[in-house]
Amino acid sequence: MWRIGTPVVVLVCGTLFVVSAQSSEGTDLRPGRYDDLAGLVDAEADRYENLGDEVSTLTDEVAELSSQVEDDAVRRLQAEVEKLRDPAGLVEHTGPGVQVTLSDAPDEVIDAASGDKKLLVVHQQDIQAVVNALWKGGASAVTVQGQRLISTTGIKCEGNSVLLQGEPYPQPYVIEAVGDQGRLTRAVDADEYLQIYREQSEDPDIAIGWDFDLADEVIAPAYDGLLDLSYAQELR
Repeated sequence: MWRIGTPVVVLVCGTLFVVSAQSSEGTDLRPGRYDDLAGLVDAEADRYENLGDEVSTLTDEVAELSSQVEDDAVRRLQAEVEKLRDPAGLVEHTGPGVQVTLSDAPDEVIDAASGDKKLLVVHQQDIQAVVNALWKGGASAVTVQGQRLISTTGIKCEGNSVLLQGEPYPQPYVIEAVGDQGRLTRAVDADEYLQIYREQSEDPDIAIGWDFDLADEVIAPAYDGLLDLSYAQELR
């Protein structure tokens, strides 16, 4: 019996090894084995940057080829696209505005804290609250860490960093907006969430970082990330 069973077991194991190798495509199928989270994030950021460069090159080629098309309908559509580039965030904006800087509490405050330390560090909802207030104040362009935000930009925490366009950024988080300084200031002051945040920043037991400044010139570069959307589809 074992003469038959042993070859069968070997054949099955060999098949599983092949399937595993093909499925993993050279990566580890057990994500729990990635004990170096920072290294993994950096690797993914590099991969995203390379893909972004490739997409940018292909986009330029498509634009160049499209400009050579001798067709009135195509030219009309290209003109409509050009009008939408600015509101879509694909055109640089400069002008007076405001700058908000969020940072974790000082190390001595964090080390002295004995309970929950969530209030002592900046979270994605804190950054999002500032961004939302600036949009509400009529900002024509908003950046986080110098990266232009558009309607599809997601702000995501990854460990002690925030991911923007696939790239991790550590604190402090600098948020800038181009727009009427008075309206922007009033919008930030009126936001209830940020009122609580500022109160916590003044509490010596929390001391979460908050800094608000007027800026004579804010430079918001054109968005240069990926524009494709990924979304769920209903199973049928």
